Amino acid sequence: MISLPSMAFCTNCGSQLDDAAVFCGSCGTSLGGAPAAAPAPAPLRAPPLEYEIEGDNLEVVRIHMKPGQEIIAEAGKMVYKTPDVSWETKMTGEGLGGKLMGALKRKLTGESLFLTHFKTSGGPGEVGFAGDFPGRIQAFDLVAGQSVLCQRDAFIVAEATVELGIAFTKKIGAGIFGGEGFILQKLTGPGTAFIHAGGDFITFHLKGTETLQVDTGCIVAFDESVAYDVQFAGGIATSIFGGEGLFLATLTGPGKVIIQTMTLSKLRRQLGGGIGAKSGGGEARGLGTLTQLLGSDD
Repeated sequence: MISLPSMAFCTNCGSQLDDAAVFCGSCGTSLGGAPAAAPAPAPLRAPPLEYEIEGDNLEVVRIHMKPGQEIIAEAGKMVYKTPDVSWETKMTGEGLGGKLMGALKRKLTGESLFLTHFKTSGGPGEVGFAGDFPGRIQAFDLVAGQSVLCQRDAFIVAEATVELGIAFTKKIGAGIFGGEGFILQKLTGPGTAFIHAGGDFITFHLKGTETLQVDTGCIVAFDESVAYDVQFAGGIATSIFGGEGLFLATLTGPGKVIIQTMTLSKLRRQLGGGIGAKSGGGEARGLGTLTQLLGSDD
């Protein structure tokens, strides 16, 4: 009689098993009949951040914190908090080297050297934040790995899971003439982050290679997928009498772009009574400058 080689089968699903197998590759049952150990449960995530943005001329974001939540904020941006919210100001980064590098990055982006950390010390609490001059607050709900680029000193507050970094403009022209300099703030998820800028906001959703030309300095934020550059605005006469400068920032899709109707530099110029402050028009500013140059005795 010819003996056939023995073959092992799973007692749970009937799948054929290798001789050296210790568990079924189909259903996970071990050879002893006991099911394979269940995978370890994923760590619990903090509950979603609850907030509302209120106000008109100078908006405030009201954040309702639950136990276990932690947020980080730019120093000096807090308006109020309830007693259940504790706070601590410290430098970012691990170790002395990490803290020094974090401080350098924040200084390059126009922020202070320290961040304030807010936690609830027991029950739920509330804390509010606002910008330093009239404007709007924009929230970004970022998924893991998603980044948004924004103007320097725009950051207000974010969940502690959001990474604060810097991004360098890739082209020299954009850094020199783009109005934002070579360095932009980079916010990377996961988590919710808030920024502040002047005036009102206008949002564009650029498709494909769609391009938007913006007055330099009026860019608030844009997706990492958006290309940022500058272009010559036109003739010399247009630049002198139009009051818009020699260059325009160009943003090319795809992605989301947010621009502001008032920059801090324009606000300072108007409050400081500079040339054209009472005229209100860019053309008058350009003509006034030219008239002063031609009429100067020096």
